[in-house]
Amino acid sequence: MINIAENPARLFTSPDQTYHFARWGRPLAPVVFGVGDESLPHLKDAISMTVGITGAPLAETDPELGANFMWFFCREWDEMTGIPNLDKLVPNFDGTIAALKAQEASRYRTFAFDKDGAIQLCVVMIRVDAATEALSLQTLGTSETFQSLLTFSETAFDAQSPIAMIKANNLCIVKPEYAAVVRAAYDPALPAASEDPSHALRVSARAMKLLADIEDEA
Repeated sequence: MINIAENPARLFTSPDQTYHFARWGRPLAPVVFGVGDESLPHLKDAISMTVGITGAPLAETDPELGANFMWFFCREWDEMTGIPNLDKLVPNFDGTIAALKAQEASRYRTFAFDKDGAIQLCVVMIRVDAATEALSLQTLGTSETFQSLLTFSETAFDAQSPIAMIKANNLCIVKPEYAAVVRAAYDPALPAASEDPSHALRVSARAMKLLADIEDEA
């Protein structure tokens, strides 16, 4: 099995071989629309636990944007067109919605960046189809939040999923090697954004040390 901590460059390398890495430059302040009050706490717990991998807690609000990690749930993509100002947050909004409908997609994510290239906003849109309904909110929250912590390439998880299920309690967790990569990527000594593939070597060195320390403690 591939230990992604040894070579995290593939996580941030596009099919055209362009390397693009960015992490959040500010605390994440989530807000969720389209989920019932009884489900919201479970989703927010999963978001909070997964964001904790970075070493930083969630924020109640973002001083500039209010909320900067925005989740929208719908049954049909056309519902998104009725949300005020969402078209200002999602690039090429009308074209994006049309493409999602044509592809019968169930997930969409987009980022915005600050002047230094760090993530300052993430919008997640989820169409609740049969496959999504079959997932627990804990699994959905863990998976979608993890993929929002860094600018992973569109093929990053084609070979291997970053999450796993614990059969004993049916809970979803981020695999240790992927968690180590994220934690290492948030090291303050590393840049918040990079297009230099050698950046991955610095992430790898830190991630492998984190895994070694965990093994020593076990």
